[in-house]
Order: sequence, then C-alpha cells, then structure tokens
Amino acid sequence: MRASRLLAAAAALSLVLGGTGAGQAKDKDKKADNPAVSFNKNPYPSTYKPYPGQPVLITGATVYDGKGGQIERGQVLLKDGKVAAVAGAMADMAVPANALRIDGTGKYVTPGIIDVHSHLGVYPSPGVQAHSDGNESTDPTTPEVWAEHSVWPHDPGFSRALANGGVTSLQVLPGSANLIGGRSAVLKNVYARTVQGMKFPGAPYGLKMACGENPKRVYGGKGRMPSTRMGNFAVNRMTWIKAQEYRRKRDAGKLESRDLAMETLAGVLDGEIKIQNHCYRADEMALVLDMAREFGYKVSAFHHAVEAYKIGDLLKAGDVCSAVWADWWGFKMESLDAIPENAGILYKAGACVVIHSDDANGIQRLNQEAAKAQGDARRAGIVISDGEVIRWLTLNAAKAIGVDQQTGSLDAGKMGDVVLWNANPLSTYARPEKVWIDGALLYDAQNPKLRPVSDFELGQSGEGDVK
Repeated sequence: MRASRLLAAAAALSLVLGGTGAGQAKDKDKKADNPAVSFNKNPYPSTYKPYPGQPVLITGATVYDGKGGQIERGQVLLKDGKVAAVAGAMADMAVPANALRIDGTGKYVTPGIIDVHSHLGVYPSPGVQAHSDGNESTDPTTPEVWAEHSVWPHDPGFSRALANGGVTSLQVLPGSANLIGGRSAVLKNVYARTVQGMKFPGAPYGLKMACGENPKRVYGGKGRMPSTRMGNFAVNRMTWIKAQEYRRKRDAGKLESRDLAMETLAGVLDGEIKIQNHCYRADEMALVLDMAREFGYKVSAFHHAVEAYKIGDLLKAGDVCSAVWADWWGFKMESLDAIPENAGILYKAGACVVIHSDDANGIQRLNQEAAKAQGDARRAGIVISDGEVIRWLTLNAAKAIGVDQQTGSLDAGKMGDVVLWNANPLSTYARPEKVWIDGALLYDAQNPKLRPVSDFELGQSGEGDVK
C-alpha cells in the first residue's frame, strides 16, 4: 500500500468477543451456558476510529438538514467530529478561533448520503467469479452467514461512491438468492485494512430476506423446495417456528450448544436485528407483513418494492420503509407493474421512502435517482420539496438501517457526516466538492491529495494514480 493509505487506514483488527461462548465452556457446564445472548448484537466490535479533523465552518450555503428543512444562506459548524450547530445567521453560533472557514456561497450542504442496499465489497470490482461472495446459494435459508465475512475493504467501489456520490455510510447486504440470506454489515465509507475498521459503531445488524422469483427459481431449479411462492412461505414459516423454539430454550437456559442460524433469527425476534426484505409485488409484501405478525417480528424495510405504491397505507401503518429505485422496471415478471411515480405515491400516502442503489454504479448517483423520482411525482401532480427528497437519501435511509440517532440529519451532536455540493444536489450537474465523515475531510475535489482511490483500481485513465 502507499504510505498515505497506511496513514489513513484504521487500527489493526481486535477480535474481542462479548459474553461467554459455549465452545469455551467445559462439557459439564454446557447446560448452564446461555451462549447466544450476546451474539445478537456486534460480537466482533468495530475498530473504526474517526480520522482526525479540525473545526469547520461552512458559510452562506443552501442547507438541506435531512429532515425536510431548507435554510438559505445557512451556516454549518463541525467540531469534535460532530455537527455542532446549524443556523441561518452567524450570530447564532460560537465559532472556535481555529475553525477552517469555507465560503459556501452558491453551493449546497446536505448530510452524508446513505445507501441502504449495496453489495460493495461482497461483489467488488473487477466483477469476476473469484469475487462473487454475496450469495451462499447452497440452502434456501442461511441466516448463519454474515456479509461482513465477505466484504473486501479495498473494493474500488467504496472510493467512487464517496467521491462521486457523497456516500458516507452504507448497508452491505448478501444477495437475494435465498429466502433468508444472512446478516448485513453497516459500514462507514472510510479506508481501512479490515472490514472491522469500517463497521459503523453500534449499528444493529440487518437480516436479508427475499421473496418471489429469486428463491423459487434458484432452488426449484435444483429440484428442491421451494419451487413456488407458496413453497417460499412454507419454508419461511417452518424456519421461524424453529427459531421460536430455540429462543424459548435460550431464555430458559436449556441450550446445550450454539446454533449460528438460530442465533440470528432469535435476534430478530428479540428486536435487535432489523429485517431488510427484498420483495417486488404488493401482494407478497402484504403476506410478509402477515407472517411478521404471526411470529412477532418487524419488517424494517422492503427493498426494490416496485409495487409498494399499491399498499402505501399498509406500509405507513406498519412503519415500514420502502427502499426503491426511481424507474428500473421490466427486467423480470415481478417488475412489470413498476411505475416511475412509485416514490411519489408512497410519499403522498405518508409512508417512509428511501432511494437505494443495488448497483456499484447507481450508488454514485443516488442524488440523481432521487431527482428523477421527484420529477416523475411532479408530473403526476405530487409536488415534493427538495428538502423532503433529500430526506429520502439521508434521515429515512438512516432510519431503515437503525442509525438515525447517530446520523442522517444535521442535528447538533450527530456524526459530522456532511457533503458540500457544487450545485443543487438534485441537479444533473451536481458533484460533491467536499465530503466529511465524522468531521474529517476525506474527499476534496480541489485537492489532489484528498481524492482517495483504492490501491486496487483497474489502472484505466481517470481511475486513480497510474504513475
């Protein structure tokens, strides 16, 4: 690695396990152990440490606060890695004498962009079979696998998402071949030698689930269950019944050994792991909500959700987010009833809207995707302010993955994850000019030394240092 990368990389991995594992206990003590309890949260703690920064004051910019608000000629102060203050007038702020002052006149400030559906690191570039680590398609239910164990932290896609899209946090998910595909990894978009150095401190795990065509095609094609949609739900329900029984034994102290798959599902039932469910059709989303009520868990977000517009009232009532594209449609039967007004109709229904990527290129243009959805809504008579659309990429996204108390809006005390745009971020011509993560300037379009690229760039013109 280059020296600059080494200086920027996070501290070395430290695997400090919480709780007592059954494998460490003596045989005579096995029944007394309760080995799974501490593993529903992050058993391998994040080693992420914010990079050093200095106080920063951005003045005179149009500020979108991530909550739907807009401040003209606003001021944003970052200090000690946090958002310290946001105001419309300098008189409302106590600015440290050593603050770096940046003139934001004619420019725009937003919270850092968050992608809730990414496969960076598990399907890294170059996209060759040797890098295909997102689908453990050997069984229809694999809750025992964790995306973080596949994430390659040197994927060039991370730096491109930072520089081109202003992405400061992202959820990396397993693929959608399985009914239950495994745990997600919520990451800060920083350079690190290990995935633990990227893990968002304290973020809950997500559990990737999928319904519809993918699992029934993958496993029905192998001559095994499920091969139909009714098979999908049958396998899911049988698996949740096992999880309920495991949880009962765990709570009664009667587990004799750990079960990685059941630990994850028990964590969902405990409310500690958030369900991230790939689902296209409205009727199946409604069935999933019925299944969630049957087994006592909550769906945090439906992903892709191209027919969510049909059940906006149900999604609002269930406090379920819809992570959608602006206009992808028609690439399989499930997507034929997609409409570009999906996000707008959901917004009008009062439901939680998120714009996601599911794509290494799309993650670099989430702001443009959101603008397209806004324009389609406007043409249908649904007028949505720029501030509300920015919320789809920031606070709503943070809510969907369970980090909205730490990031997603420019509230004092939240992480200093901020993007300074050279134009309105909902413009085709907008690009990030500067990006801060935890108050540290990690990208600066005007400073060649702060245009981070991976050491594993392909070496093509414009794709990094090829000297």
